[in-house]
Amino acid sequence: VSDQKPLGCWSVKHGQIITCPVVCNFETHEYIAVHDDKVLRIWKNKDINLDKVFKATLSADVYRIHSLPNGGPVVLFKGGGVRTLDVLLEAPQQEIENIISDEVIKWSEAFMEDQQPVLIFATEKDGDFFVYVQKLKMNSLHKYKLEQQELSKPLSFTAYIKNQMITLLCLYSNDVVYKVLIPLQQNTEEEEQILSKSLLLNLSVSGSVLKGTSFVVLDKDHIAVLGSLAASGEEPKECLTIWNTKFQTLQTSKELPLGTSGQLWCYEEKFFFTHGKVLTVIMYKCETSSLAAAVGKLKDSQTPDVSSFVNWNTLGDEELVVSFQSQQSVALKSESKMTLRSKRNAVAKVQPDTISVGQLLLNLKDAPTTVFEDELRQLMSKAQMPDFQATIGCVITALINRCKTNPKYYPQNFLLQIVQTRDLSYSLCPDLMAVALEKKDVHLLQICLQRFPDIPEEITYACLKVFLSISEAYLQRTDVNLESVICYIDIEFNNKEVKTEIVENGFNAEQEQDIWDTKIIKETHLKADGEFCPVGPQKAALLNAVLHTAYSEAFLLPHLKNLPAQQAVLFLRYLYYLYVKCSEKINTTLPGIRSPTINQIMDWMCLLLDAHFTVMVMLPEAKQLLSNLHKFVRAQVRFYSELNKIEGSLRELQRLNHQKDPHTYSIEVLELI
Repeated sequence: VSDQKPLGCWSVKHGQIITCPVVCNFETHEYIAVHDDKVLRIWKNKDINLDKVFKATLSADVYRIHSLPNGGPVVLFKGGGVRTLDVLLEAPQQEIENIISDEVIKWSEAFMEDQQPVLIFATEKDGDFFVYVQKLKMNSLHKYKLEQQELSKPLSFTAYIKNQMITLLCLYSNDVVYKVLIPLQQNTEEEEQILSKSLLLNLSVSGSVLKGTSFVVLDKDHIAVLGSLAASGEEPKECLTIWNTKFQTLQTSKELPLGTSGQLWCYEEKFFFTHGKVLTVIMYKCETSSLAAAVGKLKDSQTPDVSSFVNWNTLGDEELVVSFQSQQSVALKSESKMTLRSKRNAVAKVQPDTISVGQLLLNLKDAPTTVFEDELRQLMSKAQMPDFQATIGCVITALINRCKTNPKYYPQNFLLQIVQTRDLSYSLCPDLMAVALEKKDVHLLQICLQRFPDIPEEITYACLKVFLSISEAYLQRTDVNLESVICYIDIEFNNKEVKTEIVENGFNAEQEQDIWDTKIIKETHLKADGEFCPVGPQKAALLNAVLHTAYSEAFLLPHLKNLPAQQAVLFLRYLYYLYVKCSEKINTTLPGIRSPTINQIMDWMCLLLDAHFTVMVMLPEAKQLLSNLHKFVRAQVRFYSELNKIEGSLRELQRLNHQKDPHTYSIEVLELI
């Protein structure tokens, strides 16, 4: 979000200090904080003043509160005692045992394993490091001692549990990551066991050493390390790195010139860390680990996807074939659209016809309208003349100039004919769309948006604003090309509804239900499945033309911020409608010609929310829309997550080599792991 503003803020009184990170209770949707080590505060999102929220003073100092999705918050005290929040709130002043005596807790983490919370924390005393594993339901505690490492000590820890085995990773001061395995099922009653460690990764590459401060596990073969990369003879540079532990290689790195706090978090394939004075979020994707990918020799046998959205190439099919031939054959067969000025001048010197074009237009300046248009049509009929594109540009300029001098003159049909039959661009006739905007000629604007490859973002925004502001009654009397909407939007025709095919893709009907404000759906068209399109078919077709326009986000965003709030909400409603329609189809593609793609819809939706983030949050009529959008996106994420789980099993089935059975039939049992 470009225009960032806090949505909520809570603070303690002057002199009080929050002493451990605030967490959220996933079961009650409450925030939990501790200030001054012993004072517990619990509040909800609607609370403003922390002085008036729940308060409990505990009998011992709190080190950290861990919140588990299905197990509730767990409180770890500085003395090593552990309590669930529910048990603690029953008697806040209950005595907390001191388990670790003079040891100091350096790190802790909580997990859910077999539906029971497991807490792991590391302590330090006189240079020795210890690891404690506690199962809360079984009330069992095991203590381990880390094997000592000469001239180095642990700086950071992280851990994960898999198959009843705790894998503890330790980042040491000698720039090495060690792995320690701790079995979760421990029957021995030994008071203290020595944990041996094995080398996992050496943080050095090509003579450069990474001085790590924190790290996280991404998957079984990758870890991310935040630290300072120091090369010989150069100043250290703070950076975020991803390492392949299987092949001991640095996969990628990103420099952070503004510095960090040294803390790194990872959640749902996103990195969170402070960069300068802002919280930075970076998405990442770890592919399947292979040696070829690790050393950078992997050849991509697949054809790269070509985006159908930002497409600056306007060559037709025949010209596309010609463009792959030699430059000499191109020069002989056709004239390039983007003719260089120098080449244009050279042709002009050889062919005197282009001079006569300018003279002809000058002579027609004061001619009657009928004569003026007839002469221009004859001029355009000379298809073999050199520099034909420039001539068409001059013809449109002459028409626009007459429109400016005579406000009553506007040759709509003539302009439409030129734009529809000729390959033009915005730069060839920059005043055409400005006049069309002034006249509110939405049909001409629609054709220009569909055919011009180089429309500036300012003009794109102006078209969007005009399309959203024009009434549905006016558009119904206007000729608009509906080929992009006719196949998926339902239009009443002779009191009959045109019903489109709906293919369910696994979503819950309740999650896909749209609850619209009755004030905004007065002009909507009822769909066969009970959902509403917030705009009529004419306006939908015009908005689709905008969605297909190429743009640069950096240039469009400042203009989009000027869109009135009501129009922004209406546009978001239509984008959400398209998003739901795309998701109804298995291939997430809308039928029809020039229909918006799912990528275009999502890009514009993100851009609109970015431009009007504060307005959308504060506007009452947008509240339900944002809630529905959030629920639908969350349902989609869950759906595709389930598909990803199935994908691995399906690939494994494809790898199975079925032996040819000579018998007439056979019975095979396949086990999905």
